[in-house]
Amino acid sequence: MPSPALVAALADIDTVFNGFASPAETGCERCFDPEETAYLRTPYTRVPADLVRRFVYKVPGHFEDHAAVMRRLLPQAARAMADGSMDVAWWGHGLTRVNWRTWPTDQSDAIRAFLTAWWQDALATPEPPRPITDVFDCCSAIAGTVTPFLADWIRHPVADAHLVTCARRWRTDLLADDLPLMCWSDDGQEAAVAELQSWFARSAPARLRALGEPDLATEAELLALPYDERWAHPYWFNAWPTN
Repeated sequence: MPSPALVAALADIDTVFNGFASPAETGCERCFDPEETAYLRTPYTRVPADLVRRFVYKVPGHFEDHAAVMRRLLPQAARAMADGSMDVAWWGHGLTRVNWRTWPTDQSDAIRAFLTAWWQDALATPEPPRPITDVFDCCSAIAGTVTPFLADWIRHPVADAHLVTCARRWRTDLLADDLPLMCWSDDGQEAAVAELQSWFARSAPARLRALGEPDLATEAELLALPYDERWAHPYWFNAWPTN
């Protein structure tokens, strides 16, 4: 069951974005049939789930008013993201392609609250509907920052287990100064890598060692070093013996 905070955030999305539509929308005629595009012009009508996903992941040039399309889809899209029925580990989620932070305060606040609640709910759930790495990836890409989601990584047995999962998944990329997240555009990637490396080096080692993951802990510590020093560290000679 979703947390009360996530239930409330989804209810707020439903309320704030209720009745939105894109009245003049024609859509891409090569990608969508006229009856499919008609959903975008028609408020208060449920869009078929597969069509929601197709709309959400199309580039803005497929629509007359991409921002209006995203507002129209948000109530269903947010629920599909949270309940796991929509794959979220794809580059190009529609909310990463609109400047939603400049929308009216009630709309931007509702999106921020949803992202926060979704991430916190996933952190507290042993087996969330979508993999924890996918949720972090999607939330941070939409927000355009990893900062609040790292700050929310509470010290809790379930959240610590998710930390192990993420460390295993992200370590190779972070050690190579690459972004381990798939949903991000080019903007902000360098800053996101640096912040992830700094947070892991500072906050993860003790938690990883306490969970019996000394190698992951050491590799997290190495992220504090410059690239050349990182790979010249004696740890690698012990980790990969030559004989």
